[in-house]
Amino acid sequence: MREYIGVFAAIVWSAVTVACAQPAPEPETDDVAESEMTAGDITAAPRVVPESMSEVKLSFAPIVERAAPAVVNIFTRRVVEQRSPFAGDPVFERLFGGRSGPREQTSLGSGVVVNPDGVIVTNNHVIENMTEITVVLSDRREFNAEVVLTDPQTDLAVLRIDAGEPLPFLSFANSDALQVGDIVLAIGNPFGVGQTVTNGIVSALARTAASVSDYQLFIQTDAAINPGNSGGALVDTQGRLVGVNTAIYSRSGGSNGIGFAVPSRLVQQVLKTAIDGGVLVRPWLGVSTSTVTADLARALELDRPAGALIDDVWPGGPADAAGLQAGDVIVEIDDMPVFDEQTLQYRVGVKSDEEAARISYRRGGKVRNTTVSVGLPPDEPARDSRDLEGRHPLNGVTVDNLSPRYSEELGLDPLSRGVVVSDLNPRSFGARRGLRPGHKILSVNGRIIETTRELEREINRPASGWEIEVDTGGRVVTWRAGR
Repeated sequence: MREYIGVFAAIVWSAVTVACAQPAPEPETDDVAESEMTAGDITAAPRVVPESMSEVKLSFAPIVERAAPAVVNIFTRRVVEQRSPFAGDPVFERLFGGRSGPREQTSLGSGVVVNPDGVIVTNNHVIENMTEITVVLSDRREFNAEVVLTDPQTDLAVLRIDAGEPLPFLSFANSDALQVGDIVLAIGNPFGVGQTVTNGIVSALARTAASVSDYQLFIQTDAAINPGNSGGALVDTQGRLVGVNTAIYSRSGGSNGIGFAVPSRLVQQVLKTAIDGGVLVRPWLGVSTSTVTADLARALELDRPAGALIDDVWPGGPADAAGLQAGDVIVEIDDMPVFDEQTLQYRVGVKSDEEAARISYRRGGKVRNTTVSVGLPPDEPARDSRDLEGRHPLNGVTVDNLSPRYSEELGLDPLSRGVVVSDLNPRSFGARRGLRPGHKILSVNGRIIETTRELEREINRPASGWEIEVDTGGRVVTWRAGR
């Protein structure tokens, strides 16, 4: 039976084209890989507008009936030790109270069953640092969940529950096939009131300014999304998962009609790694890039500020092997536009190891094309973690060598080299001076530091004092300390 699901939205939003929905076929397999769609598979259903009042009376109920059972509520809990700032002071304890003790922290969110074996996708921030995770199905059954994989860089997490039977699950749609104006439904548990369905349209695609995760290419929707919807489903008019609701833009904490969802293609990449039991390492091109701004566009004689400018190329990396050079501007990958460096990072990050990527780039005023076989970033040099000890300013600091793979994990420039702080004693001299994990040690007493072995040797070398250069994330500061 053909359903013109998009009709209702055409009444609410004039001049918006909508999707003509067909009943979603029943999943034929529990194999996630078979539900995956490639970047080239972006055929969309024809768009139509209402032709009679009878079409206006159609309902989203058939879609909700199929999709809602696969959306779950997630309740999390942990116990933290709370210490009163007045503890130990008899006067202030008497006046203001100084009792310390355990305190329970709870949060709520949503999740999506994506495999009948009980595999669930949600947001990492929903379950981060929590010790107890309870999943409540749409039929009110409750299960303790096991964390399979967390990925703070995409703000995604994969859970698993044992329900003892196959569960309803959502198949994936190709998020690259979405168009602005398509109708979508958001299903989740806002404010803990229970499962709720809202509808809206795709307001924008490829949003990269949400500052929610490192891999930013969000679907923006005006479907009402509120606290508690995090990790819930954004589905199309065939009841397929197109995104995982992640964040809202709001000054009040409630919905203002600007919500963001992680695209299904990125969700599938994280999910595949979790099911395969591997470690999540994303492919790379072997370049560092910057967004082409209006000033850069004028300097490069480009007609518009769009694309990713290659600043540096890793020798022997995928981009180097394909002939890309510093100064090239990447404008397309697989015929999809590259608006900025975040778009480039996303397009490469959703690919598989050794998968080919067709790249269009500008060099010398001409558009050129090449094919790059993306690869995994090398983990060289070895990290060689060292705990620095001794009578020097870096006592209590743990450092590691930077490699492209470790830089990717830390969210640093993938071509970063040198020594990075990975941990430190909060009471150490360095911590008191503002040193933090992710900061780089550049030099000691004028000697450039390239490895942890060199740093350990130089910091313990006899001297009357120390002069240490530290990169705090784009800003270089110099410490001076005497013996």
